[in-house]
Amino acid sequence: MADFTPSQSNLELLVHERTYHAFSVFVRWSIVGVAVALTVLTLWFATPAGFIGGAIAGIVLGVAGYFAVIRHEQHQPLDLWTEGR
Repeated sequence: MADFTPSQSNLELLVHERTYHAFSVFVRWSIVGVAVALTVLTLWFATPAGFIGGAIAGIVLGVAGYFAVIRHEQHQPLDLWTEGR
């Protein structure tokens, strides 16, 4: 079996890491966006909270989602083979 030792000089590997990172960022923003949209639309149309209640809940959920999902992962190193990843 071949011995795989990653190196920073491998261009294909770096391109793959950057593509994976960009896709990961897109998925995280999409998850937060869908959660906010579902919350706002549900509160707006299906409850007596109305637009104002849905907007307030959407803002709170968006800020909480940013700090819990997006900002937390931004501190991870891009290099997947870094110690502690």
